[in-house]
Amino acid sequence: MENNQSDKTTNTSLNQVYTMDKEVAEAMGNFMTQHPPGTFPEKGDWQMLRNTLNEFYANVSLLFPVHTEVRTTNFTIETSAGTEINLRWYSPAEKLASSSAIVYIHGGGRVSGSLELYDRIVSNFAYLSGVPFLSVDYHLSPEVQGETQAEEAFSSLTWLKGQADVLQIDENRIAVMGDSAGGGIAAAVAILARDREVNLAHQILIYPMLDDRVITPDDRLLPFAVWTYDNNYTGWTASLGENRGSDSISAIAAPARLDRFEGLAPSFISVGDLDVFRNESLEFAGKLAKAGVPIEFHLHPGVPHGFDFIAQDAEVSKRAMADYIRVIQSF
Repeated sequence: MENNQSDKTTNTSLNQVYTMDKEVAEAMGNFMTQHPPGTFPEKGDWQMLRNTLNEFYANVSLLFPVHTEVRTTNFTIETSAGTEINLRWYSPAEKLASSSAIVYIHGGGRVSGSLELYDRIVSNFAYLSGVPFLSVDYHLSPEVQGETQAEEAFSSLTWLKGQADVLQIDENRIAVMGDSAGGGIAAAVAILARDREVNLAHQILIYPMLDDRVITPDDRLLPFAVWTYDNNYTGWTASLGENRGSDSISAIAAPARLDRFEGLAPSFISVGDLDVFRNESLEFAGKLAKAGVPIEFHLHPGVPHGFDFIAQDAEVSKRAMADYIRVIQSF
């Protein structure tokens, strides 16, 4: 995750004024000072993007506390895509235990991230909410492409339902959640659940990566693009290959392609107004609402992609986290 113009907090181009939240700008500046970015990934270089993002997530992870009260158990499953993936179950302290559960899908532009890199992040959600989480170590692109990542995550959902009695949860109170690329994959899981008549309690999408066609820069957002348009091209091309942007892409591979929203699980979407995923999140939320799907939507002013992970002490991040925890506890 990179921003080659991280010193800029205001953009006044095209007679529009965007200003980054001061607390977020300060925290991001401090983070970049402590962890200077390496070589900026060139457009189309998924390997360099993976390396850069994995280093970023390793550094972000250090911002999260270690919660020894949260117990973890590892599992390995076979998926409907014919692959084998690892899962990690996060069980909060007994006094906080809930019979609901969350399937969590990590971010990373579809090309990076892992169970280990997200260990503290998911543990923190479980600790704060008192709700157990199942973290999914799906295969990355371009090693897998198309609908495979969504199928792997969907298999994690159905596996968890099958283990409900053993793990002492209610199979009808399971939601799917993810951030960035994981948010997009979570949205695809919700579509699969509807189409295959598998009950899903909620979908919680944090600045989700939904649309493979968003690669043309908005000059007003460029100074704040923590996740850049070139990165978006690289991630989606790794995921979809030469078909990226074509009419052949399914909604399971890129959920913004969906044309029928009726019957999807109740939804929560959160995004910053300086995020390149802002417009696709707005459009997705609007289509959910028009289809009669219960939707809670938050557009946070003055913040870019990943603000809540990097600037945890900023007031806007505290509000966002409070919303996440509230919705996690709501079903």
